[in-house]
Amino acid sequence: IARVNGVATAAGCQLVATCDLAVAGASARFATPGVNIGLFCSTPAVAVSRALAPKHTMELLLTGELIGADDAFRMGLVNRVVPDEDLDAAAVELADRVAAAPLSVIAAGKAAYRRQLGRSLADAYGIATEAMIDGLDRPEAIEGIGAFLEKRPPVWPT
Repeated sequence: IARVNGVATAAGCQLVATCDLAVAGASARFATPGVNIGLFCSTPAVAVSRALAPKHTMELLLTGELIGADDAFRMGLVNRVVPDEDLDAAAVELADRVAAAPLSVIAAGKAAYRRQLGRSLADAYGIATEAMIDGLDRPEAIEGIGAFLEKRPPVWPT
């Protein structure tokens, strides 16, 4: 989870794009400015191109201009923008929400998500279906579904 306070350029922008989730303070700014000094940001382009739509990626790479947090949110580089003074609390709150889920479920879900990327629709659904079927046998799923049906919070197996 990226917590962005200040300016994230080049490798900093790459790091934000690489993270699964990102929270930015309202004054945060982002850029891939290499083009402005005669060096294209080729390595940041890898992560940024996987996080953003092609036209947004090219805008960052070809102009090298700084964008604000609101534009980064609109483009999909960050998940949310909060007042600067709320940044730490917002990042911790998001981390706590993710950490409340069983680690094995998060790991399996991320692995299935990544495996299906770039595949045909049929192959992607095959991978996702296999992951769902495998997940149904996990103790976490048995507890989670039971808790849902019984209208109680789950008690995750350790």
